[in-house]
Amino acid sequence: MRKISAIMLLLFAASLATAGCAPPASGRVYSRHEARMAWDVRYGEVMAVDEAVIEGRRTALGRIGGGLIGYQAGRTIGDGSGSRVAGAVGAVAGAVAGQAIEERATREDAWQITVELDSSRTIAVVQARDESFQVGERVRVYMRRDGAARIGKI
Repeated sequence: MRKISAIMLLLFAASLATAGCAPPASGRVYSRHEARMAWDVRYGEVMAVDEAVIEGRRTALGRIGGGLIGYQAGRTIGDGSGSRVAGAVGAVAGAVAGQAIEERATREDAWQITVELDSSRTIAVVQARDESFQVGERVRVYMRRDGAARIGKI
């Protein structure tokens, strides 16, 4: 039983580690799907740069992994029906904790960049904090018809 718990804990930890390796919501990193899409390019001036946070993912991985670990940990308490009850309580607590851990592990620091476009329209874009922007800096704004946008240096 302990061997199974150790294996599940290891698998859960490895899954969370790889979940954190997903591409960020960056101005320079594109998904495979985005690589072949056309973007309208506009130009503008940065009006403000504020700190932001992109929330992490909450998938079944965190819930199920945490629940399994919590169940196994709970089952080690007591004997018989007490062990089953402790396992059930551990599963619920583990699912909640696992989801919170996954969300925290996949959260990203970001910038909210406000840009006045040359057309006098003002927009704000939130993207990963992978490059710095300064107020007054001229930038490219890549926009798609679905509302997606990203900011890049000229």
